[in-house]
Amino acid sequence: MPDQTAPPAPPKIGIVSLGCPKALVDSERILTRLRAEGYEFSADYDGADAVIVNTCGFLDSAKAESLDAIGEALRENGKVIVTGCLGAEAETISKAHPSVLAITGPQQYEQVMDAVHAVTPPRPNPFTDLLPAPKDGVRLTPRHYAYLKISEGCNHSCRFCIIPDMRGKLVSRPIHAVLQEAERLVQAGVKELLVISQDTSAYGVDLRGDARIGKEWHGQQYDTTMLDLCTGLAELGVWVRLHYVYPYPSVDKVIPLMAEGKLLPYLDIPFQHASPKVLKSMRRPADHEKVLERIKSWREVCPALTIRSTFIVGFPGETEEDFQFLLDWLTEAQLNRVGCFKYENVAGAAANDLPDHVDEAVKQERWERLMAHQQAISAALLEKKVGQRMTVIVDQIDEDGAECRSAADAPEIDGNVFIDADFADLSVGDMVEVEIDEAGDYDLWAHRIQ
Repeated sequence: MPDQTAPPAPPKIGIVSLGCPKALVDSERILTRLRAEGYEFSADYDGADAVIVNTCGFLDSAKAESLDAIGEALRENGKVIVTGCLGAEAETISKAHPSVLAITGPQQYEQVMDAVHAVTPPRPNPFTDLLPAPKDGVRLTPRHYAYLKISEGCNHSCRFCIIPDMRGKLVSRPIHAVLQEAERLVQAGVKELLVISQDTSAYGVDLRGDARIGKEWHGQQYDTTMLDLCTGLAELGVWVRLHYVYPYPSVDKVIPLMAEGKLLPYLDIPFQHASPKVLKSMRRPADHEKVLERIKSWREVCPALTIRSTFIVGFPGETEEDFQFLLDWLTEAQLNRVGCFKYENVAGAAANDLPDHVDEAVKQERWERLMAHQQAISAALLEKKVGQRMTVIVDQIDEDGAECRSAADAPEIDGNVFIDADFADLSVGDMVEVEIDEAGDYDLWAHRIQ
């Protein structure tokens, strides 16, 4: 006879999360809400009562990947809820996959929850329903690092981007909410906070007067500004890494905190190009000469500063002269880490209607030249680190050694520091002192300092 007191099995939800770290945070928030209502999570399609696909819609290639992921989820499970950036183009999704159960845009958490409830409602459990919701949210990153989203949306109007159309104008989170979340993450074991947004250096500029004034935190008043945010995060005693920063004067005030060891000496700045003509055509808020002067002044204050950036080649109207200008600028700027994308049209972007689109073969050739050019710069800068001592954080361990990162390396996008001896007692998340023995084009090899 079945046990009449046994609680009902909770419904299980699967999730496929695509796109940038900001989308990953959205997925974490959805999962946290689901877990608070008693849902469990499935690591495969077969075990899920429904599957959520959090999509990316920034580039046409990303849209294609998202549509493929939706199709796979439909084939393997059949009950699919779509959310995220591509969800803003519901007609595109419905045309390709008319059998999806619901389509919501980015940050529409309530609509996602409603869609899940319609497919598989939460099942009451008398043993747990009166318990408080868990304090720690669900995270999709390893235990030792976490993304900290400080705002939504963007006030820029870059011609190649539709982020403001999908995610709206800049909306900064109140600083006390950000600091409290950061503190909870650290208390849960996080050793590295990666600050993300669409424009980190614009944090708080959408607020005025009393709206910018934060609450007291740890006996100190913090306002919703970039400097106060960094000052507060620096008090937590963990690595703090800044992503998606624009080279504004507000950043100048943060560099001394890096020089003092309170923040990681690292800035992720999406310059996108250097040619004045291309920058103007892109509607980018940057001036190549002022940027070089600013980089120089930052390095004078903090010589250990690492700068990573991304660039677009083949933007409509880009000439060989413009591209050569970019290569020369990179030589002078000596950026530590560089990523490069070939321009793609994005549905709804103003750049689509510009004249003089660059041939695909030319884009590919320029991409290859830029990557080779930057590879030489990276290798030379890394060679200077041989013999230096530094702290690294352990990301992975296998039979061959430990894969680690230094202060100059963000997870998944930058290089690594490898320890291939004396690693048996290490664990993921450990922070250890090493001395650099060898440098490659993008990675370093080191031994532990006992």
